[in-house]
Amino acid sequence: MKQPSLIPPTYDDIAAAARRLDGAAHRTPVLTSRQADAIAGAHLFFKAENFQRIGAFKFRGAFNAIAQLDASQRRAGVLAYSSGNHAQAIALAASLEGIPATIVMPEDAPTSKMEATRGYCAEIVTYDRYREDRMAVADKLAHERGLTLIPPYDHPDVIAGQGTAAKELFEEIGELDTLLVCLGGGGLTAGCALAAQALSPHCRVIAVEPEAGNDGQRSLSEGRIVHIEAPRTLADGAATTHLGDYTFPIIQRLVSEIVTVSDQALVETMRFFASRMKITVEPTGCLAAAAVLQGVVPVKGQRVGILISGGNVDMPRFAALLAGNSVEL
Repeated sequence: MKQPSLIPPTYDDIAAAARRLDGAAHRTPVLTSRQADAIAGAHLFFKAENFQRIGAFKFRGAFNAIAQLDASQRRAGVLAYSSGNHAQAIALAASLEGIPATIVMPEDAPTSKMEATRGYCAEIVTYDRYREDRMAVADKLAHERGLTLIPPYDHPDVIAGQGTAAKELFEEIGELDTLLVCLGGGGLTAGCALAAQALSPHCRVIAVEPEAGNDGQRSLSEGRIVHIEAPRTLADGAATTHLGDYTFPIIQRLVSEIVTVSDQALVETMRFFASRMKITVEPTGCLAAAAVLQGVVPVKGQRVGILISGGNVDMPRFAALLAGNSVEL
């Protein structure tokens, strides 16, 4: 099983990842909204990773990691654990590279994400996220089958790949006063913070978590990685229990603040995106925008970047949330 490099990623790794992703990943659009600007009293720039391949930023890190595997690792295959977007990303990236993929997914993962993962010819192994440790399940499979494990966030190659989203944003719209990024395990946040440090050094980076899962906020406050129980939240992509050994030091060094937003705020932000900007964004993808549109992070008069992390949500669930109907977690 491949072990990640002991050397933490740098901006040079992000630049190298961008070269690998050229022609493989989409260069996603940066969207604006006059109404969003009016609500925030600021100039907002939405990096729309819901238009990325597999509908989320995760393709960037997955492809960057898989592209660097050696011949023996490619023959044996790759393994990942994920609630959905990393699963699809690994499955597609592996398929493009002709590599077999096995994905460990929670049994309550969104149906659309499971179906999409199977659609890329990956094998799915399910587990109970509230009773089993997904890393233990994945480690056991990797050992038994000789697979290379590519975790969803705590891997230098994955972090570097995710950072290319912010690299593209800064290249397109220039320096920012504030960049907001959703936070689960920290791969996107860490990568974007590295890109911000290099390309917009005066930009403050703020990470946004769901209220039910504020392990990152607590970790930053306490100066150590805090572990929590699996949170119950609409933001399933950010329902992680702790930050990573690679992601936390970067976040601790480069992220100014970590805030939280409620599930209700996520629903209201989904509704804004659908009604005003005509785009589909999953609850996790609404985290960063919700913090601004709901006034959690004041940004009046600033140039603000907002990472929309993904748009993968079951349509019946999406419709129910927009209609104001309660949805069981």
